[in-house]
Amino acid sequence: MKRAVSYLTPFMEKERIEAGGIDSGEIRYNGVVVLATVKGDVHDIGKNIVGVVLGCNNYKVIDLGVMQSCKAIIEAIKLHKADIVGLSGLITPSLDEMVFNAKEFTKNGINIPLLIGGATTSKMHTAVRIEQHYKNNSTIYVTDASRAVVVVKDLMDA
Repeated sequence: MKRAVSYLTPFMEKERIEAGGIDSGEIRYNGVVVLATVKGDVHDIGKNIVGVVLGCNNYKVIDLGVMQSCKAIIEAIKLHKADIVGLSGLITPSLDEMVFNAKEFTKNGINIPLLIGGATTSKMHTAVRIEQHYKNNSTIYVTDASRAVVVVKDLMDA
C-alpha cells in the first residue's frame, strides 16, 4: 500500500497545483496531521489507511511509522506545526503507552486535538484512562479508519 501511495502522491500534488492550491510557492493543505503507532507496537495497517484517506482529502500527513517514542512524536508535532496528532496501537501494552503520551503532551504544552485509534482501544478506555491526562485539548476516540476524515474535518472547522 505504501508503494502505491508513493506512486500516486506526485499526481495528487500536481492536481493540487493545477487547482490553484498554491500560496507563495507552497501547497495549501486543509491541515497538518501527525500520525504514529506508539512505542512497543509494530502494527500500522489502520494508521496507514487513515494517512492515505487524509492525504486524499488534502491534509498534510506526517506519518512517523511504528514504535515511535513519545519524544519523537512531540518533536514532530512541534517541527511540522501539527494541527492534530493521531496515536495508533493494536496490542494491549499500547493502551498504557497512549496514557503516557497524553501525560507527556500535557507536560510539554501540546495543545492540539489527540485522536486515538486501534483494535484494542475503545471509547470507554479513551474517556476513562487517556482523556483525564490530556488537559490541554480534546481527546477523541476514532472508531475506525473510515471515520478519520469526518472527525478531522470537524475538528479543523471548529
